[in-house]
Amino acid sequence: MPTIRSPHKGSMGYWPRKRARRMYARVRAFPQEKEPKLLGFAGYKVGMTHLLVTDNRKTSQTKGEDIFCPVTVIECPPIKILSVRFYKKEDYRLALKTEIVNQKLNKELKRKLVIPKKAKHDINKINISDYDDLKLVVYTQPRIAELKKKPEVFQLALGGSLEQKFNYAKENMEKEIKIKDVFQDGNLIDIHAITKGKGFQGPVKRFGVSLRQAKSEKTIRGPGSLGPWCGQGHIMYRVAHAGKTGFYQRIEYNKQIIKISDKPEEINPKGGFINFGNVKSTYVLVKGSVAGVKKRLIILKKALRPNNKVPKEAPTISYVSLESKQGR
Repeated sequence: MPTIRSPHKGSMGYWPRKRARRMYARVRAFPQEKEPKLLGFAGYKVGMTHLLVTDNRKTSQTKGEDIFCPVTVIECPPIKILSVRFYKKEDYRLALKTEIVNQKLNKELKRKLVIPKKAKHDINKINISDYDDLKLVVYTQPRIAELKKKPEVFQLALGGSLEQKFNYAKENMEKEIKIKDVFQDGNLIDIHAITKGKGFQGPVKRFGVSLRQAKSEKTIRGPGSLGPWCGQGHIMYRVAHAGKTGFYQRIEYNKQIIKISDKPEEINPKGGFINFGNVKSTYVLVKGSVAGVKKRLIILKKALRPNNKVPKEAPTISYVSLESKQGR
């Protein structure tokens, strides 16, 4: 029988395979929502555990039974507003026209950027009819989770009409925004994260190229005969060659929130989570795995294209594993 070849398994949809620019992801698209509230939030990856939940899927063979459910724990301290950005439509795009910076900011923010001493504009003097959209620049509070002092800064969109967005920004300018103000149990979310970096790797690990036979010339773990890929006088960029692997920005769609709670004693295992410790503030249980390493910032966003087959209510939890994750 002929040998089955696997010359290339890497998706061209993720080309070029280059490293992300920063440690946390950039969100480029938000869904449309009628309710005036934030369309995203952020938290720090803690680790994984497992639950026993009552299956509430209508067409499931185990409907009504207790089933195993792996979940990822994400600690989500409250976030605060850094500034409000006002946009105007110009040539089929939104151009930033005005930015109003909050005057009551955490002192840790100085570690991240230069804070202006005086406000150039007053939000109460803004005529919202002069603009077409507004978004919020928010920052995290990792000190609450006892992770570090330097916060992350990123931009989030708002739901509702333009006037509702403006009123929301004014009301919450100097307040903490909690994850319970954004998401509820059972919601579908999209996960934006930076994957684990794995350094310089060969084509077998990087692209899934099959191993050649033991007596092949020169190499066993190489891509083999390049054939028409080098007929142009140079090797094409599509050839599965060695290079840096991991630390990519990736999106995972339609992950379900199983539970949001501000009682960390309900989830902390014996001895704490490996490479993280104990959860200290509000946390979220997300069904399944999440990209990235421990302590890395994960951005949660309202589902851009929700799956209507997933039940809108979260399953009932009957057991949470609190056993040690240390392997003892």
